[in-house]
Amino acid sequence: MTPSAQSELARPYRPPLFLRNGLLQTLLASLRLRAAGANPMRTAARELILETSAGVRLLGAHSPQAPAPGRGLAILLPGWEGGIDSTYMLCTGRALFRRGFDVFRLNYRDHGRSHHLNRGIFYAVLLDEVFEAVARAAALAAGRPVLLAGFSLGGNFALRIGRRCGAQPIPGLCRIVAVSPALDPAAATARIDRHPLIRGYFLEKWRRSLALKQSLFPELYDFAPALGIQTVMGLTEHLLAHHSPYASAAAYFADYTLTGEALASLRVPASLLTAADDPIVAAADFEALRCGPATEVVVHRHGGHNGFLQGWRLQSRYESDIPELFERVCAGRTLPSAGGMNIVQGDASSKSDCKG
Repeated sequence: MTPSAQSELARPYRPPLFLRNGLLQTLLASLRLRAAGANPMRTAARELILETSAGVRLLGAHSPQAPAPGRGLAILLPGWEGGIDSTYMLCTGRALFRRGFDVFRLNYRDHGRSHHLNRGIFYAVLLDEVFEAVARAAALAAGRPVLLAGFSLGGNFALRIGRRCGAQPIPGLCRIVAVSPALDPAAATARIDRHPLIRGYFLEKWRRSLALKQSLFPELYDFAPALGIQTVMGLTEHLLAHHSPYASAAAYFADYTLTGEALASLRVPASLLTAADDPIVAAADFEALRCGPATEVVVHRHGGHNGFLQGWRLQSRYESDIPELFERVCAGRTLPSAGGMNIVQGDASSKSDCKG
């Protein structure tokens, strides 16, 4: 993309020296203190259960503006083992709500407080149910613009949803933002296992989730042999071998990998935001993408995973960038097509052409 076509996400990002560490940014991004204070989005929220045509039930929270309708509907998708009450979901949703958007936050199955709703367990390949739930949530916009933002695994889901829209459009969906999207889940899982703090964080949440699922459906699940496994990759392989049709983890990860030309057919305008110091997803995954002119990739030097924090208040830059971008899209001031795509080193002067 040419400079005139860059979104708000590509503006220079220069965090203070104490926030120029990717691991620290990643750990602080989930700090509950960041979501403290009044949150009118949460006050206005009402929980909804969206049932798909296959009978899968997913829990969401809808926060409509009142008394006048919002300028559009922003749908937010969490990362793996996150949920509608994750810090980044609450902070981003609050910022969007304050700027006049209706907000819908969605849980995947077995995320948030939804383990009781379905007998089957969660897998990241379950695109059909997430796509249908997003489409049902989008209908709440009642003809107004629909904007979709996903974080980490949620970014992966958002991009797969956008790709499917080429054959199965979601009415009103006009922009996608993917923050720290996991494009290569096998590599991301291996990187998680290399960082003891990050590995421990995800293993603790996953074990707690599996224990809750077993307590709700004891006739179906005995996860005791799995709970002592000490790596995310090892636990993934165990669950796939005993509770899925997949013959290998490689086959499973391949079904939701988005590297290379996987996004070449994406036609919904999209922005991918990542950081070169992200300890979970590698910047090289983004540099090798082959995308169309409607896709923007922004790679900042700093920001960690889902971080991009700035200042002692630890507010994320995307908490202001995403609402500003969505405001402009809803006002009809969309980005022009540049006939190509650049990877933008958002805090540096150099830019490199993305393959395309």
